[in-house]
Amino acid sequence: MKLLLDQNISRKLTPDLQRLFPGSSHVFILNLHQASDLEIWNYARDNDFIIVTQDSDFFEKSLIFGFPPKVIWLRSANTSTKNIRLLLVKFYREIIEFEKDETLGCLQIY
Repeated sequence: MKLLLDQNISRKLTPDLQRLFPGSSHVFILNLHQASDLEIWNYARDNDFIIVTQDSDFFEKSLIFGFPPKVIWLRSANTSTKNIRLLLVKFYREIIEFEKDETLGCLQIY
C-alpha cells in the first residue's frame, strides 16, 4: 500500500513511512506541488495511492467522484510531523483494513 502525502504534510516524513507503507511518496517529490487537487486526485487514482491529507478537499472529492483513490483525512488540526508519524503508525492496522474494505473511501483519523 502506497500513501501519497498532500502538501500540508511535511515531505520529510516520507522516508520514515517506507517500512510500513513501501512506495509512499509526497506531492513535492512527484513534482505535483503546484498541481491542482484534481490533478493530484487523478495521479493517485492512476498510480494506486491512498491520499493522506489534513484538509477536507479530498474528502469532498471522494463524495463527488467516489473512489479510488481512497483518502486518509488526518483530523488532528495543525500538528507536528512527529505527531503525524505517530498517528499513522498507531493506526497502521486500521489503515490496512481500510485499504481492503471496498465499501469505504475515506478514513478519518483523530
